[in-house]
Amino acid sequence: MPLPFLTADRAFESTDDVALPFDDRDRWRRPYRPGPWRVGVAAIVLLLASYLLFAAVIIALTGSVSEAGVVLGIALLVIVGALRLLRVGVWVSAQGLRRVDFLLTRTVAWDRVAALRTVQQPVRWLGLPRTVQGQALLLVRRDRATDDVPVLLTTHNADFLARAEAFDKASDAVEAWGQEYRRG
Repeated sequence: MPLPFLTADRAFESTDDVALPFDDRDRWRRPYRPGPWRVGVAAIVLLLASYLLFAAVIIALTGSVSEAGVVLGIALLVIVGALRLLRVGVWVSAQGLRRVDFLLTRTVAWDRVAALRTVQQPVRWLGLPRTVQGQALLLVRRDRATDDVPVLLTTHNADFLARAEAFDKASDAVEAWGQEYRRG
């Protein structure tokens, strides 16, 4: 079963000078692959879900169908959580920029984007409260104050930890989408 949200489009990995090498630019796409930390955590969570599903079958065979239903429901919630974890990130299309968090998704139209810029600043390490010095891709909006600048990507999040070159490619790709659609 193909999982299109798990892999980035191969065109972003090409060495061409074409920044936006797609025919269908209205389709939402993530301009980078999910990192090993994100995929590893999702795999461990799915392994836990398989144990829960196996436990639900055993509980159902012992005669307690209602308890098996509860365990099955918990397993399904764990599976949905793992799939949502894999979708977390920045997505782009001709309509705008979409920031997908675990519980919340925000979309900003390109005409509301003032700038996308990479800056050196303290960033969260794997989303935890601990901060380290790193790079961040910031979204500056036209309709918001300059002190309320959301961070889109960092060099120390689950997608780019110890992958500085991947962060550079991803931030350049997002900035290229922004330059193309803020112009036109």
